[in-house]
Amino acid sequence: MSTAFYDALEARDPAEREAALLAALPAQVAHAQARSPAYTALLAGVDAAAVTSRAALAALPLTRKNSLAAAQAARRTLRIGGFAAGVPRRIFQSPGPLYEPEPDAEGADPWRMTRALHAAGIRAGQLAHVGFSYHLTPAGAMTEAGLRALGAASFPGGVGNTELQLQAMLDLQPEAYAGTPSLLRILLDKAAEGGHALPALQRALVSGEACPPALVAWFAERGVEAYQCYATADLGLIAYETQAREGLVVDEGVIVEIVRPGSGVPLPEGEVGEVVVTTLSPSYPLIRFATGDLSAVMPGISPCGRTNQRLRGWLGRADQSAKARGMFVHAGQVADLVKRHPQVRRARLVVSGELAQDHVVLQVEMWESTTPGLVESLMQTARDLTKLRIEVVLLPPGSLPNDGKLIEDRR
Repeated sequence: MSTAFYDALEARDPAEREAALLAALPAQVAHAQARSPAYTALLAGVDAAAVTSRAALAALPLTRKNSLAAAQAARRTLRIGGFAAGVPRRIFQSPGPLYEPEPDAEGADPWRMTRALHAAGIRAGQLAHVGFSYHLTPAGAMTEAGLRALGAASFPGGVGNTELQLQAMLDLQPEAYAGTPSLLRILLDKAAEGGHALPALQRALVSGEACPPALVAWFAERGVEAYQCYATADLGLIAYETQAREGLVVDEGVIVEIVRPGSGVPLPEGEVGEVVVTTLSPSYPLIRFATGDLSAVMPGISPCGRTNQRLRGWLGRADQSAKARGMFVHAGQVADLVKRHPQVRRARLVVSGELAQDHVVLQVEMWESTTPGLVESLMQTARDLTKLRIEVVLLPPGSLPNDGKLIEDRR
């Protein structure tokens, strides 16, 4: 096996991986029903033994961040609103506030960060300067756990105190950095301003912020090869960049779906939609967790040789809304309209105008030729769902961009 891979799982046959993930689903659903009070209620009546396919998984309800927040507010317990399957060893906080447990009894790398660190070129015996927060949020702990499992050492730099952090980097000369790209840029700038060199620093795993190609190139010009990963405090690692730099390879410990924003309906490969993740974590068994992020599955296998799905990366937020003529309109309402009219391939609500003169148009892309009365039917459905009179414009296939956007506010 190539040393480019963390283990053999990354290069296994896609059919073998899919079979293994689906085989693990029934036990995970049953475990969530039995041990997580929230899922006992949410999945009541579900036959866990029958959840053996992606279609069966797609029939289960989504779990959203606002559901977690509401449950936590109603049930102030160590079980994190009833979603945790046991008492966690540590609890973290994200903006909202939203609280997340540290996965327990899952080895040295409970958030599964090791694959991303390894793909970024970080190896055992090296020192990584960690530039994620260690206060309240779990990012620093997540990264440190992955480094420890990899056999690498860490310096807990955290955020802020850049002068002290730079001094530590100059003294310790770490081979790697793991943290936000903005902090890495600040540290490299300050080192250059002081005439200092960091020759050992050659690898970086960055996350938590956008890192566009221009910034990746800026790091490379200074001798640092930076790779990105996609992780959340709730789920841990979801996907990570490899040396191929063609999308983000999905982690081996999660099942990823791309669904139409505002709904739980899976989209075909290549379509932009909301990222929905099911974890195999026994202590925090999130089933169909809707991240609110937009992405798409890329076709084929990565040139690096890893055979799992690839995501295009972060493409925006799925929780779209707009206020028109005094009424809030949400992406879920547009998604519901598409669901009610099978002739519709894509739809986008466009709000324009100014000074309280809102102009609302529903752009509708069809699969094929229209049927008589379709425009009137769409207008009525739109009014039923949004309480607004909306103009409907029919478009031929391929007219609307594949960007997952259901609501466009042009005001």
